[in-house]
Amino acid sequence: MIPRLPASFLLAGVVTAMSAANAADDLTLPAMQIQDTVPQDDGQSVGYQGKPSSSTTKLGLTNKQTPQAITTITRAQMNDFKMNGVKDALRSAPSVTVEQSESDRTEFTSRGFDIGSFEYDGMGMPFAQTIMIGDLDMAEFEQIDVLHGANGLMSGTGNPSATVNFIRKRPTRDFQAQIDTSVGSWDNRRIDIDVSGPLTDSGNVRGRFIYAHDKGNSWMDRYSHEKNVAAGLLAFDLSDADTLTVGFTQHNSDSNGSTWGNLPLVDINNKPIHYSSRSSNVGQPWTYWNMHTQRAFAEWKHDFGNGWNATVTGTGITEYQDTNMLYVSSVTDDDASVFAADTSSKAHQLLGEAKVSGPFSLFGRDHELTFGAAYGRTHQKAREYDAGGGTYFDTSFAGILAGNTPSPQFDYTSDVTNTQNFEDRQKSLFAGARFSLADDLHWIAGARMLSVDGTGESYGTDHSQREHGKVTPYTGLVYDLTPQWSVYTSWTQIFNPQYGTVGVDGKVLAPLEGKSLEAGVKGSVMDDRLNLTAAVFKTKQSNVQSADFIEVGSQFRYFTDDYKSHGIELEASGEALPGLDLLAGYTYVHIENDDGDKARRYVPTHAFRGMASYRLPSLPQARIGTRVSWQSGIQNDHYSVIRQNAYALVDLMTSYDIDSNWSTALNFNNVTDRKYLTSLYSGTASNYGAPRNLTASLTWRY
Repeated sequence: MIPRLPASFLLAGVVTAMSAANAADDLTLPAMQIQDTVPQDDGQSVGYQGKPSSSTTKLGLTNKQTPQAITTITRAQMNDFKMNGVKDALRSAPSVTVEQSESDRTEFTSRGFDIGSFEYDGMGMPFAQTIMIGDLDMAEFEQIDVLHGANGLMSGTGNPSATVNFIRKRPTRDFQAQIDTSVGSWDNRRIDIDVSGPLTDSGNVRGRFIYAHDKGNSWMDRYSHEKNVAAGLLAFDLSDADTLTVGFTQHNSDSNGSTWGNLPLVDINNKPIHYSSRSSNVGQPWTYWNMHTQRAFAEWKHDFGNGWNATVTGTGITEYQDTNMLYVSSVTDDDASVFAADTSSKAHQLLGEAKVSGPFSLFGRDHELTFGAAYGRTHQKAREYDAGGGTYFDTSFAGILAGNTPSPQFDYTSDVTNTQNFEDRQKSLFAGARFSLADDLHWIAGARMLSVDGTGESYGTDHSQREHGKVTPYTGLVYDLTPQWSVYTSWTQIFNPQYGTVGVDGKVLAPLEGKSLEAGVKGSVMDDRLNLTAAVFKTKQSNVQSADFIEVGSQFRYFTDDYKSHGIELEASGEALPGLDLLAGYTYVHIENDDGDKARRYVPTHAFRGMASYRLPSLPQARIGTRVSWQSGIQNDHYSVIRQNAYALVDLMTSYDIDSNWSTALNFNNVTDRKYLTSLYSGTASNYGAPRNLTASLTWRY
């Protein structure tokens, strides 16, 4: 049987779901470049060579200074391979696995564990259920930084997977504009508009406007989507020392034919179910999933002089969600046991952070210090209306696959079991320092003290949670072998509150706890144009939600497990040869449960992600490229018949600069037309990935 996931899964959105629970293609001709105002030592990447933003490490460290691996997905990469949504972008990040559990719900894992921290310019809270609802559009972002491993000092809680930090585009001092249009398979159409520049003669006031419209159908029967994004930013130089930046984004993601759960892979007797077409879909003409998010932020930066500066940031987010969904619980021959619900929710979140950083002298050496405080609050309300009196009912499975299941009457609700009204709050103090023990040896040390409070009810479950004064220490060493090469090690504790998931005792699961250790080497070659990283890691984590559960009424209560993992990560990014840019990485991860048995087999043991583009020397206006993704076989932990063999996906691209303003491109995805399941994360259900498809685009830049 496939469990009906808790209804709160549906209602954890981009705010509570994305960390609310919370870059310009410079491979074209020089006249066509779009640059941001962020200086190169603060995250302005060049081509495929990622340079993490200072907000990603919180301590303002460069990649080489950080005792953890960092991957950067640059704007050039996103432009080349038309990575317009976060799911497609993170599929290209070595060490990250995108778990497409439904048409509009996605989980992400790294190093074998769920990623629970998504941030915007370093701001965010861990989100409920490690779920992302919809597909966050990349139009408003310059790059994505993925900080591998535990992150207690940098982002508030310890998590052994990764922290994903979205770096916003910022207003520029020089005028620039770009319009990108594309059409593709399944009647997909998209337009991007990005205009930026000074609004006063002196340039002390600057603005940027971003708009994206993305609409189309899918290889899956009856599924279609529409995204509309509008973002505006203003930057004010209040004085030589003060800059204020404000911004607002409206992000609407609407889809029809959406799935709640995926295609069942086994029947009630655990026999495999075979599908004649990869377009099969349990979504119906009347199912939909709409997410509308408003996000506003203000950031004030002050330069005290002598290297000391302060940043104060506030973010407010409001999210509206509306769904009409059908879930297939089990299948016996042509009889399907299903559940249908109409849900709506509204969430508000407020985030704030103030930090101060600068150099200081001690024992005749210069060191760096960062300290600050952060606050976050989320309030969410929701109501669900069920069909069939709030219970499962039977219908034809063939009728579901054909899209012939009629819309039921959603006429049942309960003030207790069908509502959410809860509030989560986090407060923290943090301090970290980079001590120069010698000219070539640096020690990074710090800690964060976190307090967490949860109140209210969530679908009949007490949402109460209280953890005060929890200290998460962090320490690391970086030794510079040469100006180009360094070795490092880091250690941290893990502490991560779990929201929304109920344990067998009927209470919210206890926080995740554990320890994480990492060591590695970082270097640069080709005159510092190519970055190389090799890392080994070892992690222990307790109180992890198990796949095993008991059902009490309509509520699923989960057992917990303890896990150990270890692995290796290798990565290269930048210009490998003149004109050849690449990002490539290999990951090995092995996960065991408390009994020493291999566990979480839905996570591939071996994975390779790579992309490369090459400017033809004989025809410099033209570039060709490829993106390759390979992973080893995966399977369900309990049913060996549920498995996905090892597979590789190959994409191709070509672009041509017509002149200094115009360019065109073709992207050919899954050129081998490989048939594969997108994920086994949800246990006994999955969908098939996209078959061979094509996108053509035309871009104008000034």
